[in-house]
Amino acid sequence: MNAQTPEATDADQAPTKASFIALIGAPNAGKSTLLNALVGARLAIVTHKVQTTRTRLLGITIHNNAQLIFVDTPGIFAPKRRLDRAMVGAAWRGAEDADHVVLLVDASFGITDEVERIITALQHSERKVILAVNKVDLINKDKLLLLVDKLHKTGVFSDVFMISALSGSGVADLKDHLAAIAEEGPWLYPEDQITDVTMRSLAAEITREKIFLRLHQELPYSIWVETEKWEERKDGSVRIEQAIHVDRDSQKGIVIGKGGASLKKIGEMARADMEELMERRVHLFLFVKVSEGWGDNKFHYDEMGLDFVE
Repeated sequence: MNAQTPEATDADQAPTKASFIALIGAPNAGKSTLLNALVGARLAIVTHKVQTTRTRLLGITIHNNAQLIFVDTPGIFAPKRRLDRAMVGAAWRGAEDADHVVLLVDASFGITDEVERIITALQHSERKVILAVNKVDLINKDKLLLLVDKLHKTGVFSDVFMISALSGSGVADLKDHLAAIAEEGPWLYPEDQITDVTMRSLAAEITREKIFLRLHQELPYSIWVETEKWEERKDGSVRIEQAIHVDRDSQKGIVIGKGGASLKKIGEMARADMEELMERRVHLFLFVKVSEGWGDNKFHYDEMGLDFVE
């Protein structure tokens, strides 16, 4: 997947730098929206439903001679099921492996139980992280300053940024800072690469996003979309077959909808985004399969890049 030409700088002869930066936070803090804003491309799915990011996703950009490799992690919450534990484990490993960590806190919700648990874990690790208070446009200034002061007093933050990932406010300042503190060294990916995810996986994520956007009030988040077939055609288009795995027959009916209306709309929405992403014609075919207990099948965890947690 190709990116736009790297940003021009006044220091083209400066040494190159590179850093892995983990974006962590509670579910729906805005990590995926921030990743897309920092990279300047729509890589991570964004929905109203919590815990939609399941695996670590790399977003790569070049800024002021620094290659910034962002790790978008699943939301950190109190896990109950095997899939939950695998997702939370992936988030913490992303933070442990990164050179720098940015903790996103939703200003409109403040210090929730999930945020407190994350901060406590960071205090035990004795690691300094960067605080990005997100959605600052949804809270009045006095409350915002009180929240920032309370968070700063926890002692885990080296720097504080107030941003709106959705509007882009404050994102440039955060990006400048991350480029400034990046470690000197060679770029780790080709300069036109903006993610490590395959196009097949991105296509599956696009369809999963559309399912949640259309059915988020009716459908549990525990569904899985698999790109089963990918056929390059002579006219430059691509034929894609995807399976939507659900747990029960009742969920299959919800996805398909009356007379197939829901599945048709999901396909139209997903195909439009895929064609924009790939800049070519896409022939998309969706099928719904009942895969009872897929959340306990190690094969699916391997496909998602998650550890199968006992």
